[in-house]
Amino acid sequence: MLSVFDIFRVGLGPSSSHTVGPMRAALRFAQALQSAAQLGQVARVEAVLYGSLGATGRGHASDHGVVLGLLGEEPHSVLPHAAQALLDAVQRDRQLLLLGRHRIGFDPARDIQLQPDQSQPEHPNALRLRAFDAAGAELAQAHYFSVGGGSIVARGESAGAQPAGAPAPFPFGSCAELIAHTAAQRCSVARIVLANECAWRTEDGVRQGLLQVWQVMQDCVQRGFGVGNPQAERPLPGALRMRRRAPALYRSLRARGDADPLAAMDWVNAFAMAVNEENAAGGRVVTAPTNGAAGIVPAVLHYYMAFVPGAHAGGVADFLLTAAAIGMLYKANASISGAEVGCQGEVGVACSMAAAALAAVQGGTPQQVENAAEIGMEHNLGLTCDPVGGLVQIPCVERNAMGAVKAINAARMALLGDGTHHVSLDAVIRTMLQTGADMKSTYKETSLAGLAVNVVEC
Repeated sequence: MLSVFDIFRVGLGPSSSHTVGPMRAALRFAQALQSAAQLGQVARVEAVLYGSLGATGRGHASDHGVVLGLLGEEPHSVLPHAAQALLDAVQRDRQLLLLGRHRIGFDPARDIQLQPDQSQPEHPNALRLRAFDAAGAELAQAHYFSVGGGSIVARGESAGAQPAGAPAPFPFGSCAELIAHTAAQRCSVARIVLANECAWRTEDGVRQGLLQVWQVMQDCVQRGFGVGNPQAERPLPGALRMRRRAPALYRSLRARGDADPLAAMDWVNAFAMAVNEENAAGGRVVTAPTNGAAGIVPAVLHYYMAFVPGAHAGGVADFLLTAAAIGMLYKANASISGAEVGCQGEVGVACSMAAAALAAVQGGTPQQVENAAEIGMEHNLGLTCDPVGGLVQIPCVERNAMGAVKAINAARMALLGDGTHHVSLDAVIRTMLQTGADMKSTYKETSLAGLAVNVVEC
C-alpha cells in the first residue's frame, strides 16, 4: 500500500520526475557516502543522465536537482529563492559542499553529462552517480530511476514500499477491491484511505498533513496570481520567453465580477494556470501526482470551495483522500511517469483523481466516484508528452487548465447517473498502461516529436 503522502508531496518545479527525482537521488547518494565514512575522501562527483532525463535534462532543471541534492537540500524544505542562490554560487565558484560539509570542485557543465540516446532497461528516467578520490579511483557508484511523482528507486530495489508501521487494515490493489471495502464497511472511499493512513500516523497527524498540503496549494495559486510575488510579472525561464497569463486573468476576473455564466470555468482556468506557471518558474508546488500535472487537483479543489453550494473546510480532507486513492491505483498498477506512458500518465491521472474527488465531496456514492475517475481517464487516453524546448510550458500550462475543466465535467456526468457504468476503472488503468507501452518513445517526454518539433522555439 502507498500512502496519501506518496501521492501529494511538496517540491520544487518544474518537474517531479526530472527535477525532484534527481534531487532525491543525489541526496541519497551523498548520504550513502557519509554513512560509509567516505565523504571526506571525495574529490569529484559525476552524474550521467540517461534517456528521457538526458533528453530534457536542462529544460526540466535535472542538473539543478542533482546539484541541490549533493548540497544536502531536500525538495520539501528548500525554498525557491534559497535554491537559486545555492545554484548561482556553485556556477560561480565551480565548487560545492557535499551535504554542506565537504568542499569539492564541481563544474555542472563538466560533471553532469546528458546521454539521451542511451536508455537503461529498467526505466527511461535513469541516472548514474559516481564519486572519485583525489587519485581518480572510484569510491562508489549507484544507478537510480525516477519513476514518477518524485519517487526514486535504486537499481535492484522495488518501488512502492509500504510506510513503516502496522499493516494497512484495508489493503487494495485494484478499484474493485477498494469498492468492496466501502461496501463491507458501509463507508466512503475517503474513510477507507483514512483508516489505512491511521495505521502509520495518528488521525490528527493525517489531517494536519492534508491541511498543510492544501495550504501549499493555496499559496502556490496566490503566488501564481502575483499576490505578493513581483516575479509573476516576468517571463518564464527559457528560450520561449513565455509571458505568464494567470496574473492578468486574475485581475480581469476580479474586476468583472461573476455576471458571466461561465465565470466559474474562467476561474478554474486561472487556478490551474497559476500553479503550472509557478511550477515552470521553479516555484514550490505539490506533486499531484506530478509537477507537470500539479495544477489540476488544486484547481478543482479551489472550484469546490468557491463555487459548489454547501462546500466546507471539512471537505478538503475527503477530497484529497479520495484523489489519493485513485492516484495510488495508477501508480501501483500502471505509471504516473510521462517518460514511461506519456502525458496520459500525468494530466490524465490528475484529471481522473480530481474527478473522483469532486464527485465524492458532492455526495457521490463509491460507484459514482469510480465512474467519475473512469470518465476522467478514458478521454485522456493516448495523450502524448511533447514539451516544446524541453520546458514544462507548452502545452503543459494550458493542458492543466483543460484537464481541470474536464475533471469537473466528468464528476458532473457521473453524478447525473446512478453509478452504473460499463467500463471499470481497473480496465481503463490497464488500457492506459497498454497504450503507453504502444506509444513511440519520441512522444514520451523527450521533446523529439509532436509539438516539440513543429513549434519554433525562438
